[in-house]
Amino acid sequence: MQENIVIAAPLITNDAVVLGLLALILGFVFYTSNSKNNVCRTFYKYVPALLMCYLLPSLLNTFGIVSAQFSQVDDVAKYFLLPACLVLLTLSIDIKAIAGLGSKAIIMFLTGTVGVVIGGPIALLIVSVIWPELIGVSGPEAVWRGMAALAGSWIGGGANMLAMKEIYLADGKIFTIMVTVDIVVANLWMACLLYIAANHKAIDAKSGADTSAIDKLIADVESFEKAHKRTPDLKDFMLIIAIAFGAAGLAHFAADLLVPFFQQNFPELKKFSLHSKLFWIIVLVTTIGLSLSFTKARQLESVGASKVGSSFLYILVATIGLHMDITQIAQAPKYVVIGLIWMAIHVILLFAVGRLIKAPIFYLAVGSKANIGGAASAPVIASAFHPSLAPVGVLLAVLGYALGTYMAWMCGQLLRIIGS
Repeated sequence: MQENIVIAAPLITNDAVVLGLLALILGFVFYTSNSKNNVCRTFYKYVPALLMCYLLPSLLNTFGIVSAQFSQVDDVAKYFLLPACLVLLTLSIDIKAIAGLGSKAIIMFLTGTVGVVIGGPIALLIVSVIWPELIGVSGPEAVWRGMAALAGSWIGGGANMLAMKEIYLADGKIFTIMVTVDIVVANLWMACLLYIAANHKAIDAKSGADTSAIDKLIADVESFEKAHKRTPDLKDFMLIIAIAFGAAGLAHFAADLLVPFFQQNFPELKKFSLHSKLFWIIVLVTTIGLSLSFTKARQLESVGASKVGSSFLYILVATIGLHMDITQIAQAPKYVVIGLIWMAIHVILLFAVGRLIKAPIFYLAVGSKANIGGAASAPVIASAFHPSLAPVGVLLAVLGYALGTYMAWMCGQLLRIIGS
């Protein structure tokens, strides 16, 4: 006789209250992480603000205050805010400006992307020799599903990580572990890149790299910023909202037609996520965003389109936290090894190609962080070389957002073959 498992209702079940709590948490994290208070500065020096955006909501779940099983807030975030976020983060791509960086910059960026795509499957193969239980699992708790989500983060950033989590149906436990791996491994590499930035002149002189294009780039960026910067008004924000949710609505409409078509005519393509409504929504909004980047809509970036998109992103981050069980983080060390091997492959490939084409170390560093971390950290690394280069980090990171949907999905398919 099968027992019925009764799940106790949390203290708060009203979704309006849940959303309000998440908003307050995000406001608290951003306020304190930018505070000049010495205690706050010391705390956030060692604990990334992004990690707090995950962990604080998880405490609501851990102590029974809120439960994702009783809330629809994460569904709203997943199906409405995520598509809108991706549109706003991709419409600002300037293909001409990226081309102006020179072929070496693009080569290094794409090398970093390839390093992530092939590094994950190779890392899983290596560690499976030591821990064979990590492969051969096909359920939502499978390691390969969590790694597919991590691939999304490492090719573009948090929005793609959340997208891959939903596409590959990774459960909250393995996703929480991979979030920890992301924070630990990516921050170690961040520290290495900051050291490299501080010594970039000596490194470039030793490698014989030509940095004249970097000097010209600094002058061009400063000129562009002065020419386009302006204060946004209400009309600008309404246009941003119209494009974001209009594109999301169009993607939903198309997905409602595409999913039944593929289910009825191509049932064998289910394993490639072509029966997933969210897969089509994400691919379509990314494509719409790329298309808009060739129109005047791209000028909305000058009034904060990506910032609005990022605000949606952090709401998504907080809703994912409601699925977390922080007690599972103790299992992370085994998976950190996977992350370290994965990152090592990414880094070795970057240095090998960089040495081959004599690329300035700036291109290597920013090309890497435009993948590993995206718009949240690429500008930091770029500005460590020169403050005027921060927008270059954003530019390449936005390209990472565009490629992340496609390349992380490809990495997920390779992981699925190995891990399931």
